[in-house]
Amino acid sequence: MTTMAATSRTPSVSVPGTPPQLGLRERKKLRTRTAIRRATYRLIAEQGYDATTVEQIAEAAEVSPSTVFRYFPAKEDIVLTDEYDQALAAALRARPAGEPPLESIRQVLTGTLAAFLATGERELRQRTRLMVEVPAIRVRMAESMAGTAKELAGVLAARSGRAPDDLAVRVFVAAVLSALREVTLYWGEHGQKGDLVAMIDEALDTLEGGPAL
Repeated sequence: MTTMAATSRTPSVSVPGTPPQLGLRERKKLRTRTAIRRATYRLIAEQGYDATTVEQIAEAAEVSPSTVFRYFPAKEDIVLTDEYDQALAAALRARPAGEPPLESIRQVLTGTLAAFLATGERELRQRTRLMVEVPAIRVRMAESMAGTAKELAGVLAARSGRAPDDLAVRVFVAAVLSALREVTLYWGEHGQKGDLVAMIDEALDTLEGGPAL
């Protein structure tokens, strides 16, 4: 996600915000990814982002540097990705076919974020602080959100019978993800105060009706 939407893959899920049911192999991969992320956050807390190397992360997570890169192509990706990223497109696909696209997106984003906050609030706050403080993470966030946008646009296009690269769908998804990014950064820049789920809900209201000026 920016909070959730950095990278999207699409396993089967039944409820927005619910992590997918995984087989043995995927559970092992999940444990490895989790160990790498936890080691990364601990090292960053101790010595800062720039001073933390992939080699140090690998040693702390008890894996090889090549394993770190196999799961996370760039150091920034360790900060930006989480398991809830995988649920977004599948959750959107599961929304009622006749539901307005903005309402579908609203339910998926707020539901997934609420579920993430229930179990990973500390990680979310660490990630958001790094988004604000580290330019390389913000740059990578923009790059990785392109993949999320393509995934979500594909789902909406299929639901409406449009082409996968339909311009209107692309513009709509880009606007939603840009709003998500701005809310996340605003929340981080203002001391992480306030209800983040409610702020995202309000941002989507703004997209629907324009700002009340």
